[in-house]
Amino acid sequence: MKRSIPNQTLLYVVLVIAAVIVLFPLYQAVVTSLASEADVSNYPPKILPTNFRLENFGEAMNTAPILRYLLNSIIQASIVTISHLILASLAAYAFAFIEFRFKQFFFLLFLSTMMIPWEATIIPNYLTIVNELRLKDNFIGLTLPYLATAFGTFMLRQFFMSIPRDLYDAAVIDGCGRIRFLITIAMPLARPALGTLAVFSFLQTYNQYLWPLLVTNDKNMRTVQIGLALLQDQERFLWNIVMAGVVMILLPTFILFIVGNRQLIRGLTAGAVKG
Repeated sequence: MKRSIPNQTLLYVVLVIAAVIVLFPLYQAVVTSLASEADVSNYPPKILPTNFRLENFGEAMNTAPILRYLLNSIIQASIVTISHLILASLAAYAFAFIEFRFKQFFFLLFLSTMMIPWEATIIPNYLTIVNELRLKDNFIGLTLPYLATAFGTFMLRQFFMSIPRDLYDAAVIDGCGRIRFLITIAMPLARPALGTLAVFSFLQTYNQYLWPLLVTNDKNMRTVQIGLALLQDQERFLWNIVMAGVVMILLPTFILFIVGNRQLIRGLTAGAVKG
């Protein structure tokens, strides 16, 4: 049944208002990053700056090594994301297609780790990484506790379960091994779920603050969230400089969203419609 024109117009109006509310903080951050100190100090604040200062980005990079922090965060998030895709795919494939004793028990035990608060593991992880393994101030220490994901395994397992069992049986009869089936059949079919997992894993790792703060003392190993805090602490009144750093930090997430937007939408809507 088609919507009436007034209802459709009202829907578009509501969506536009919601979009403005969501995007306004981002717009304000960009405007502030291009504003002068005088424009930032004005009250009420101006919607548009009177003059655009691209020099704010240079001053932000001179105040703190933002580009180095940005590179560290991208490397850290990329390592964790790749590990999640590989390990979650292997574990999900085992839980979906391979029969072994106590499979359901181990799967439930695996999922139960999602109920453990992250705060409860921070001290054991810190003692293990720093005191026992001596992995402070390197990417191994930054990424090792987060290389596996129960959520990603659960999501991919549910997606693999939607693949017809007859397809797996036919592939086995034709001589297709398990690893070959996973790489050539299961993972290509699961691209929406893999894309969704990649976006979530990257953003979750990229936005970490407390763990990188604990395991890094070397300023060359700091990540962007710590760098932003240092920038704000050093220039607490120069919000145009701080916002310039924020805009630079946001760029990788926007690029990731643009690249993975289609796969993210397909992954979120997979299984919503039958047929």
